[in-house]
Amino acid sequence: QVQLVESGGGLVQAGGSLRLSCAASGSIFSINAMGWYRQAPGKQRELVANITSGGTTNYADSVKGRFTISRDNAKNTVYLQMNSLKPEDTAVYYCNAVALRPSQSDYSDYWGQGTQVTVSS
Repeated sequence: QVQLVESGGGLVQAGGSLRLSCAASGSIFSINAMGWYRQAPGKQRELVANITSGGTTNYADSVKGRFTISRDNAKNTVYLQMNSLKPEDTAVYYCNAVALRPSQSDYSDYWGQGTQVTVSS
């Protein structure tokens, strides 16, 4: 199996910063994209940012210029630096990895358990 363990969520005031981390472990042959999604109460889960193994990044328009995604391929770890946080950033943030296990022929999606980010006004 593939496990994703997130850390770094919490409560912060508007304008503040948080850094999320997500480490992938288990039976992994390779990881293609890694990223972060979020889900606010009553809303659908949405992409925040993702990054390929080659370093190509993609951001939701709502976080461009405020959030930065990075990745350490050697550690199978992805980070999300969140600056200038707004109350509307409040959500459960989920780590995602598109990974290939040694026993499989296709990549599959794997998810972390989620970490709460709350931004107070």
